[in-house]
Amino acid sequence: MLSYFKVLSETLEKRELITQCTVVATSGSTPLKAGAKMLVWNDGRIFGTIGGGNIEKLVMEDAIKLMEYGEPVLKEYHLLKEQMCCGGTMKIFIEPIKRTKQLLIFGAGHIGKNIANYAQNLDFKVIVIDERKEILDEINSSAEKVLMNHNEAFQHLTFDTDTFIVICTHQHEYDREILAHCINQPHAYLGMIGSKRKVIITRNRFINQNICTKEQLDKVDMPMGFDIGQNSPAEIALGIIAKVVAVANGKNIPNEINLKEYEQTTFDSNGCS
Repeated sequence: MLSYFKVLSETLEKRELITQCTVVATSGSTPLKAGAKMLVWNDGRIFGTIGGGNIEKLVMEDAIKLMEYGEPVLKEYHLLKEQMCCGGTMKIFIEPIKRTKQLLIFGAGHIGKNIANYAQNLDFKVIVIDERKEILDEINSSAEKVLMNHNEAFQHLTFDTDTFIVICTHQHEYDREILAHCINQPHAYLGMIGSKRKVIITRNRFINQNICTKEQLDKVDMPMGFDIGQNSPAEIALGIIAKVVAVANGKNIPNEINLKEYEQTTFDSNGCS
């Protein structure tokens, strides 16, 4: 049982999709009794056992199907019906384990540092990416620190539907390069810091260069975060992390930028007005 929980802990740390199957009640003759556990991965791997044979295969198949919906279920299995000679009945609780949300912070400057500090007390695995060692070293939170240029970091990062991305580097072109990569990756939230002018220029450039569609851009939070009348980096970061948490909690919040301003602004081929 200790090795079971060790594997479970390691799996959660890796943020892998997994379902836990627990025998909660039995009647008649069954291969294992209440308390038996099995972990099931979405690729069909298992650890532990709830009895083997056809019943275990059926539970594994049900566990993989449930990963798509994320809701736990209590199911009853009749072993005789499943061609197992035991002939008893097993009630099994199948519980998809929610993957920890991942917050990728591109940029460890004043705003990125404050976002990392706020996020360490929330339900996120926080990763901060920056190529400047002296800036990255200033972060005292529990965040994982990646000392790399963003283009190199892309080779080591994973993106999925539980990934939240904030872009706040020290260079506009870095921000745009990161946005261009991340907008075509799976994510739950994607935001970029900047003025309305920067946002409008970015939108125009991305559409002209066929980097993404207008519909994809409309889903990007830029300028990033809630406008709470902020002035200091800590206040700006507070508005950003508040927006991230709102989205994580299922709030569908429209962007605050007036997109009509984009339609009415003219640019040259480089995206400059």
